[in-house]
Amino acid sequence: MTRVPDDDSRPGSATSLLRTIVGLYLREVGGWMPVAGLIALMDDLGVAPTLSRTAVARVKQRGLLIAERTDRGAGYRLAADAVPMLEAGDRRIFTPRRMSEGDPWCVVSFSLPEDRRAQRHQLRRRLRFIGCGTVSQGLWICPASLTGEVEQIVDELELRDFVALFTATDITTHGTIAEWWDLEAITTIHETFAAQIADQAKRTPFSAYVTGIDAWRPIPYLDPGLPSSMLPTDWIGDRSEHLFRQMQNLAVPALQHVVETVHRASRERVSSSTPASHGTMNV
Repeated sequence: MTRVPDDDSRPGSATSLLRTIVGLYLREVGGWMPVAGLIALMDDLGVAPTLSRTAVARVKQRGLLIAERTDRGAGYRLAADAVPMLEAGDRRIFTPRRMSEGDPWCVVSFSLPEDRRAQRHQLRRRLRFIGCGTVSQGLWICPASLTGEVEQIVDELELRDFVALFTATDITTHGTIAEWWDLEAITTIHETFAAQIADQAKRTPFSAYVTGIDAWRPIPYLDPGLPSSMLPTDWIGDRSEHLFRQMQNLAVPALQHVVETVHRASRERVSSSTPASHGTMNV
């Protein structure tokens, strides 16, 4: 299921940074991480332990993490349905897409009765989240490469009888692109990412990489990758994608720092363990 971000998980917030750490590294260290290691990594990003614990509680509540005590102490593992969700996120985040001229479009048409108002709201919210543009209240558009994601949303909301999908190869816009997609908002998130990258010299590889990915993470969802003919000259998205590619040079040293931090936290827990220390997890 595609999960729409919450207001308190905006890029740079404690919850968003925690989700980025979980998405990047929990699978890399075997699917389980000690509480102390997770808090230490958040501390490396400048997040106070109290805020980190609040963020952990929120992420647990939303079903991404499950508390689990092992012989290495208290920690967290991924929920059963989190892995396919994270894998889908990896494909979107690490494989940016840019439409070429002549690529097909998916047009989404729907009309829902008033007694399905809540589903209509969810449909619009989730279509917007995956990068669809709004032609009118009941007519949306996106690159045809996103058709599978649109169909998944429609099926999950049980709206097959109310939604029709069409493939289009020729879209005449008459200057309405900025209205269909909020190009001003998309520009802002690209600028935020570029500013984050500009600040990397002041950070460790781990901090620079995680905060950079955290700032980049919404972009492949909100920016549909429109063809150049539909975008302003010198589109900032092209520069953002170049910066993102360069940032991957930090991936290996960042992962090394995570592995060392997790192992250190596990060793410290084992070396200081006593029978009385095996109590109830409070994080």
